Amino acid sequence: MKRFNWRLWSGLLLTVVAFLSYFLFFAMYAVTRDVPWVSYALLLIAAVLLVTGWRRAPRKIVPSIVLLLGFIVIGAFTFLTTVFSKNLPGSLNAPAIGQKAPDFALRDTTGRTVALSSLLNESNGVLLIFYRGYW
Repeated sequence: MKRFNWRLWSGLLLTVVAFLSYFLFFAMYAVTRDVPWVSYALLLIAAVLLVTGWRRAPRKIVPSIVLLLGFIVIGAFTFLTTVFSKNLPGSLNAPAIGQKAPDFALRDTTGRTVALSSLLNESNGVLLIFYRGYW
């Protein structure tokens, strides 16, 4: 009597679920969009299930195909999330390197409004750090 190789098939199912869940659910939230740690954890568990299911299989043809499909999905997810997360839209109004920054005013940590022009009048220069964040 053949035994069902649940590790192999659940590993393949988990890779598909992890792949789809990132794009359908986890990409909506900054904590899982910037670094898809939940999806990577699910894919790691899926990879362990795939490999252990492949090792337990008495015949290796179908399990090898399933293992290959699972790792193709894992590779595609890793490629898509690393390559396409680096693309930022271009800005037509952004100052060029070396060009003077336009004047603006923001509140500091004490709640006082500070303008860039006032800082430039008080010192020799100002270091502006632009941080890409989702808040």
